[in-house]
Amino acid sequence: MLQYITSTSSPVSVVEQVRQVLEGGCRWIQVRMKDATDEEIAKAMEEIKPMCLDKEAFLILNDRVELAKTLDVGGVHLGKMDMLPSKARLVLGPAAVIGVTANTIEDVMAVRALDIDYIGIGPYRFTETKKNLAPVLGLDGIRAICEDMRKREINIATVAVGGIRPEDVVPLMETGVNGLAVSGAIAFAPDIKAATEEFLRLLEPYEKKV
Repeated sequence: MLQYITSTSSPVSVVEQVRQVLEGGCRWIQVRMKDATDEEIAKAMEEIKPMCLDKEAFLILNDRVELAKTLDVGGVHLGKMDMLPSKARLVLGPAAVIGVTANTIEDVMAVRALDIDYIGIGPYRFTETKKNLAPVLGLDGIRAICEDMRKREINIATVAVGGIRPEDVVPLMETGVNGLAVSGAIAFAPDIKAATEEFLRLLEPYEKKV
């Protein structure tokens, strides 16, 4: 399971990033334009939504819950400083996918009883694509959270996030996560389509875990 998170720092526009990632086979897109206005995001989404529909790709928006409802996208990803997941569920309804960010097992415990669909565990390593980065977890930190979730029988899908490169795919998937969220390693690649294909090729043996 590969989620692509768009980057506004990439030399390639967000719309073109999505186009090339979809061509590479990714079918889960998170549009993250943290400093953009709602109008700028809506304009980008006018082009992104039809592309995702054409490829039958799942589309979510970072943070902007009300905008996600207005634009009728599949769901949202919420950071710890964003809208509460319980409130987002009320706004978006039962069919929306809601993901949240966790940096510790305490973060996971805080949301375990809420109606959420996945938890983004990270950051795996330092990344320049996100401001105000939480403490870096590394392999051991992500593995510890996954093991703790299993012991506590918290059966929520997990996605590792934060500075992930192709060489990290196998060791990260061995920690017990269900998938990976990637931004910079694809957004800044010389060939976005080829970089996407490489991540998907490496993830293929783990598809049964999703």
